[in-house]
Amino acid sequence: MISVKDLHKSYSGYQAVRGISFHVDQGEIVGFLGPNGAGKSTTMRILTGYLPPTSGDIRIAGHDLLNESIEVRKKIGYMPENVPLYPDMRVQEFLAYRAGLKRVGGREIKKRVSEVMFKCGLHDVSRKLIGNLSRGYRQRVGLADALVNDPQLLILDEPTAGLDPNQIRSVRDLIKELGREHTILLSTHILPEVEMVCNRAVIINRGKIEASDTLENLSRLVKSASLFIDVRVPDSAEAVKKIKEIEHVSAVSISRQEDGWVALECVAKPGSGIREQIDSLIKKENWPLREFRLGKASLEDVFVELTQD
Repeated sequence: MISVKDLHKSYSGYQAVRGISFHVDQGEIVGFLGPNGAGKSTTMRILTGYLPPTSGDIRIAGHDLLNESIEVRKKIGYMPENVPLYPDMRVQEFLAYRAGLKRVGGREIKKRVSEVMFKCGLHDVSRKLIGNLSRGYRQRVGLADALVNDPQLLILDEPTAGLDPNQIRSVRDLIKELGREHTILLSTHILPEVEMVCNRAVIINRGKIEASDTLENLSRLVKSASLFIDVRVPDSAEAVKKIKEIEHVSAVSISRQEDGWVALECVAKPGSGIREQIDSLIKKENWPLREFRLGKASLEDVFVELTQD
């Protein structure tokens, strides 16, 4: 659905995007991640035709972005971070207006508007002024706008920015539902959201792709995951103190203790390994051991390790 090869974008000599390449297959929900200033928004604006690339090859749904721009835009529904809405228009009126701008056929407009309002849960507010809606409903109007031309590809930039936890959950569920019919490229700073919604993630940093893979494979890139141990010690506080003295240990917490046995979570500093050092300490102190397990790295662990200075 999306094929990007050797994409560059420069502004007055500054390289915002530096020769990135990635792909998104049809039917996937892919997270597009990176710290502020990494080149995410620039890349998404290029993909949607808002910015021209300096160089590179971009194909969307089989069409060349530069030579078949109109065809590409027909395939895309774009929701920017700050959704441009007209506060003095009613929801249904606004969506019909946007459908006309996107060249939806006159007879189809009413049908498409009704369908996207149903999908996005907007029928109850269809006659309300957009300016009187809550932030959550305005985000839903933005999603409905992106969907009104029935695109094959949805590009969503921070779709849950500024929402409360209940609104985030509602929009997240909506995105998962939309993923059954559309390919989705999702940019967000809320990493647990990506873990719950996406099949794969692409991580960009300083204009370059650091990783592009399934979430399961990305978790294997991290050297610094938590280490869980269950040991029998004379004094749990003293044991915690000795583990904390290990060079690359950043934190130690007790999750359970009974009858002299204590279960500990030992967290390594980013980019560091602590298994060998803790194993040596257990042997040195002659602590009986019944669990020694490396925890699975979260997407946040992966993100920090790949993008930290």
